[in-house]
Amino acid sequence: MHAITIPEAGGPEALVWAEVPDPVPGEGEVLVEVTAAAVNRADLLQRQGFYDPPPGASPHPGLECSGRIADIGPGVSGWSVGDEVCALLSGGGYAEKVAVPAGQLLPVPAGLSLVEAAALPEVTCTVWSNVFMVAHLRPGETLLVHGGSSGIGTMAIQLAKAVGAKVAVTAGSEEKLDRCAQLGADILINYREQDFVEEIAKATDGAGADVILDNMGAKYLDRNVKALAVNGRLAIIGMQGGVRGELDIATLLNKRAAVSATSLRARPLDEKAAIVAAVREHVWPLVADGHVRPVIDRKLPMEAAGEGHRVLEASGHVGKVLLVAPGA
Repeated sequence: MHAITIPEAGGPEALVWAEVPDPVPGEGEVLVEVTAAAVNRADLLQRQGFYDPPPGASPHPGLECSGRIADIGPGVSGWSVGDEVCALLSGGGYAEKVAVPAGQLLPVPAGLSLVEAAALPEVTCTVWSNVFMVAHLRPGETLLVHGGSSGIGTMAIQLAKAVGAKVAVTAGSEEKLDRCAQLGADILINYREQDFVEEIAKATDGAGADVILDNMGAKYLDRNVKALAVNGRLAIIGMQGGVRGELDIATLLNKRAAVSATSLRARPLDEKAAIVAAVREHVWPLVADGHVRPVIDRKLPMEAAGEGHRVLEASGHVGKVLLVAPGA
């Protein structure tokens, strides 16, 4: 088969479409013939040499895909050859085939094409696990989403609105904020021109955000804590703004607030399977009835993965960038 390889770390040009050995499904795995994969910022870090796959995972980038089951390994039940699926991966999505633990498979939701389904696994699992399973967002509460126009952000807006929460977003342009508003965002903050701490305070009569979903890390740490409401929960899922910051413990104590930080890729299989099962139970019905939809910025040939990386690095996109396998 062919896959995107990274012979040497570097820029988008480091991604090379090359012939590699076919994966073989092991115990508890299925082989998926890939139709499409999605580009995530973690893939950019892997290409640059900063985010190696966990032990035993495919060396090829790609944390989510869609396709059809081509083979079933020992110990797998409930799935059949030919089933159309999408999957959360530890790697290997930028390829014609990938081996996937059965617990990380999801059926393609009604109303979506097989290509579109590739935009769902990583964002739905990230948002549901952090905003709902960890931070316990409740109806009537306020969620602040940094990077509201990203793939994660566009999904977080929709899921929070679906459960009856109020949603604030930050983004870097009026065009991106308009797209967030179309998805249901209530409070629109241009981070280039406005202070999100001040804007959240104004919009909530000084109460603050009950939950903050943060992709920036160190750069926003202190301000995020200031923006939290009493009993607020800060969920950190990225470090685009650095890895080391100062935390005002006194403010955290006074607010009785909590800070959590998680990633999906390196979690044990049973934890990933539990998240995937929760997404299938709670999110898939919302997708099937049309209340939630993936936002797809563009689709590119998988061989042009480097262009997909350039799009994400330029940050001009809204939603997800997909890579479509040859012949799909």
